[in-house]
Amino acid sequence: MAKRDYYEILGVSKNASPEELKKAYRKLAIKYHPDRNPDDDQAEANFKEAAEAYEVLRDPEKRQRYDQFGHAGVGGAAGGGYGGGMNMDDIFSQFGDIFGQGGGGNPFESFFGGGGGGRRRGGARRGSNLRIRVKLSLEEIAKGAEKKVKVQRKVAAEGVEYDTCRTCKGMGQVSRVTNTILGQMQTTSTCPTCNGTGKSINKRPPGADADGLKAREETISIKIPPGVADGMQLNVSGKGNEGPFGGPNGDLIVVIQEEASSQFSREGSNLHYELYISFPDAALGSTQEIPTVDGKVRVKLEAGVQSGKILRLKGKGLPSVERYGTGDLLVHVNVWTPQSLTKEEKEILEKLKGEVNFHPNPGKDDKSFFEKVKEMFN
Repeated sequence: MAKRDYYEILGVSKNASPEELKKAYRKLAIKYHPDRNPDDDQAEANFKEAAEAYEVLRDPEKRQRYDQFGHAGVGGAAGGGYGGGMNMDDIFSQFGDIFGQGGGGNPFESFFGGGGGGRRRGGARRGSNLRIRVKLSLEEIAKGAEKKVKVQRKVAAEGVEYDTCRTCKGMGQVSRVTNTILGQMQTTSTCPTCNGTGKSINKRPPGADADGLKAREETISIKIPPGVADGMQLNVSGKGNEGPFGGPNGDLIVVIQEEASSQFSREGSNLHYELYISFPDAALGSTQEIPTVDGKVRVKLEAGVQSGKILRLKGKGLPSVERYGTGDLLVHVNVWTPQSLTKEEKEILEKLKGEVNFHPNPGKDDKSFFEKVKEMFN
């Protein structure tokens, strides 16, 4: 199912200010908050969807990538297996200041009167995410790649045993009744003993941390779709650290690092190549061999080709990560001027120097550099 547009989710325009984004998200967070909509799966889905949209659009860099590449630019390409969905731990931990209560305490809990902590009632914590960088050549980006990477993941230590928390009896929360002038009032807060997990460690093996987890090296295979760009993030679900006390796993965040190419420069899905030819080849015409990301092609240059001419090779660029087609290869023709000449070469050129045919005489079809650049982008 295709992901909805983030601006549409928040109900704002594409030029919305940061304050407008925050205001729109706050309104939706209040409307769909789980404490206002208990056991309502659709409200929870809307709550997560709004948080995901705000998480991207509030960050200037992520917002720029989203505006340019859509969901694929922020690791959320529909159908690509790298969904950017958030969970409740992410939301409560990242947007604690959305109601203007940065710092200590749980702003959602104080706003709704308790119960909106960093995890669901009696629920185990989610494991933390891991982040790695993967280097890709332009050829790998063109075709897609499968990479095997080694990561240090935290997993439940062998032999660890958990038990139900004696303080909260597995509920993850404790209640307290206070006598006031208005009568008795009950408040609920996260269990201080188990920190809301509802469990405690009964047996901790040597080398395990306070949550009963231990680091272990694991090799993970990552499928990277064609057309990704430097800085894009792909989300491999469930391959982060295991959640303590049986909680859900975190994710593995894969950051794409594009290696510089010695032959091409990249502009979105288009590639640029600088072709240098001799003056005789320019004057007489020639056939030149041009490299591409999937082999070589031969192109014919007409006699009298001018330096600065741009040849567009359709479909010889990079595929769109959102499957909108393939870019082009733009070949920039440069006529090479020799930097040193022999005596005989100088004599030949001196004879040609005075010939009328060798005097510059640009016609209306000979565009300036800026006109060529303008035409290229149109």
